[in-house]
Amino acid sequence: MAKAYVMMNCDLGSEKEVILGLKKITGVKEAHGTFGLYDIIAQIESDSEDGIQDIVTKSIRKIPKIHSTVTLTRSESEELFRPSEKLIGLMLGQNSAQAYVVIHCDKGEEYPTLRSLSHIPEVKEADVVFGFYDVICKVETDSDKALETIITKSIRTLPHIKSSMTLNVINEQSA
Repeated sequence: MAKAYVMMNCDLGSEKEVILGLKKITGVKEAHGTFGLYDIIAQIESDSEDGIQDIVTKSIRKIPKIHSTVTLTRSESEELFRPSEKLIGLMLGQNSAQAYVVIHCDKGEEYPTLRSLSHIPEVKEADVVFGFYDVICKVETDSDKALETIITKSIRTLPHIKSSMTLNVINEQSA
């Protein structure tokens, strides 16, 4: 299964409308409004890399209110994260604070960084990606304070991380 993350900027105030449009696109698994450099992040999946390219170029980039996109395509990476833990947390309402963290690593240290992230329980998924960044991870916690602590004290202090950017999810703008 091919997977990618698309970070987007759109017209001011159109985030909810764009997210609703993204939700209608086959292959878009989730979409969230974010605080940070990008307005929206979407996770997409397809049977092939060509399918990912079609979703991005023929559907997402055709949404009129989107100005720019940055696509991070997943490398074929190790399966270190269990989807069941993520679902259980969401069902119990424990994961009210969420963020995506995109990371620049030292060259050749992407997979060791991915393995290190897999040992942080609040990191629910992560992938080595091709594009402007090296690794992306999704962090879910029960509060914004806990989210801040995990990102600053656990993720940013891992060896071989050169820089990171956090995109806090806006709960009212999620699909």
